[in-house]
Amino acid sequence: MNAPAFAAPAAASVALRPRLRGFAAESVFVTRSLKHSLRDGESLVMAIALPVMLMLMFTWVFGGAIDPSGAYVDYVVPGIILTCAGFGAASTAVYVANDMRSGIIDRFRTMPLRASAVLTGHVVASLLRNLLATGVVIGVGVLVGFQPEASFMDWVGVAALIALYILAITYLFAAIGLAAGSPEGANGYGFALLFLPYLSSAFVPVESMPHWLQPVAAHQPITPIVDTIRSLLSDTSLGAELWWAIGWCLVILVIAVAWGAWLFRRKSGRR
Repeated sequence: MNAPAFAAPAAASVALRPRLRGFAAESVFVTRSLKHSLRDGESLVMAIALPVMLMLMFTWVFGGAIDPSGAYVDYVVPGIILTCAGFGAASTAVYVANDMRSGIIDRFRTMPLRASAVLTGHVVASLLRNLLATGVVIGVGVLVGFQPEASFMDWVGVAALIALYILAITYLFAAIGLAAGSPEGANGYGFALLFLPYLSSAFVPVESMPHWLQPVAAHQPITPIVDTIRSLLSDTSLGAELWWAIGWCLVILVIAVAWGAWLFRRKSGRR
């Protein structure tokens, strides 16, 4: 009896799904992150409320002792703006760490999209949230006596520098979220960076600090950024601080993007 003939299995041609073109993937992840932000209303409210309360405290509680003339609000608002940006960006580290721990990255890796789209979604959503919070903080500052003398082009420069700073530190916090072992750890590491504005010219002049602390405060990234924003809002000469501010933002951004991309490939690849 002849053995039945078995047909050789034909080579299955797997039709690979094409990658999404343009910024389609990024727009999807930005929308996803914004929806998460709206659902996590407490974090959004606190990112706005904490800097506002900080500004009211420095203006009404400490302002009279620091500057009895009442002009301290004009000095402190730029520092509060950067503090507000730090609070808002810190939540990005927690969101990224949650994604890494939940296992959803495994599903994303099976989809025809760029891996960078995941981080880009978190970063762009944080940028939009922080710009909104910054607008609220400036509005509250005006209500308590802030009187900027900036021209229209000065305001454009302020907005551009704030956006660049938020973009840089948000990418940095996203990389911290990837490096952290848990959302709790990401929150702790991010909280440590929020002290940088207090070691700068954001709240008091560098000259008023102890002599051993002045070089640290003068040569860290926040000081030229806050001084540039202050000069733009008061319509005074910028000097070299503008280029130091832009340079620091770009250095932080390049390092954070490279570090985040390396961490994402390393951590998602072994899941």
